[in-house]
Amino acid sequence: MRIYLKNKHTLQVDDFNFECCIGKNGLGYKKIEGDKKTPVGTFEIEKLYYRNDRIDLPYTKLECIKIKPEMGWCDDIKKPKKYNKLISVSKEIHHEKLYRKDLKYDLLIPIKYNFKKRIIGKGSCIFIHLTNNYKPTAGCIALKKKIF
Repeated sequence: MRIYLKNKHTLQVDDFNFECCIGKNGLGYKKIEGDKKTPVGTFEIEKLYYRNDRIDLPYTKLECIKIKPEMGWCDDIKKPKKYNKLISVSKEIHHEKLYRKDLKYDLLIPIKYNFKKRIIGKGSCIFIHLTNNYKPTAGCIALKKKIF
C-alpha cells in the first residue's frame, strides 16, 4: 500500500482521499529533524500499532502490533544505530513515546520515510496518527478516528 499527500489537507491512499492535517511548517522536500515539516513524496507504510487497552484489534490487512508502555521511536541523532526505529524507551535515548496519555497514538502507522537507508538528521517518527481537531502536527499526518 502506498500513500501520497496530494496537498496539506488531503491524503491519498490508493484510490481514496482523506481529509488530514500535516506539519505546522507545511510540506518539505528537504526535511530535517525537528523542522515541523511533513516530507513530500509517495511512501509505503509500515505496520499498524494500536492501544489494545483503548481500542479493539482493528480489521485490516496490515500487521497489527499492540503498543506497550516501554515502546518508543528513536529520533536521537546521537544514536545512529537506533535512529528512526522502534526501541524500548530509555533516558539515554531521545525518543517519541508511543504509549501516551492523549489519544493521538491509539492508532498509528509509521510512514516509510528515511527508513531503509536512514540518513541521520533527515527526519524520523513520521506517523499517520489520530487527531480530534485537525491542528497542525510536528510533521506527521493526522486523521480523525472515524476515517482511520
